[in-house]
Amino acid sequence: MKAFCPVCGGEVELPEDVMPGELLECQSCGATLEVYEQESAFKLREAEEIGEDWGE
Repeated sequence: MKAFCPVCGGEVELPEDVMPGELLECQSCGATLEVYEQESAFKLREAEEIGEDWGE
């Protein structure tokens, strides 16, 4: 399965056992991408960066 990076437009190969919420890296630009499901197809969006909360 393939999807496209929303950052650079590069093609990203999805593993056969991919699940929504899984994080992948675009081999073209290095962006961290989150897998989501829309209309029975897997798509990619740029993953939200969450900073360390250090137990706060």
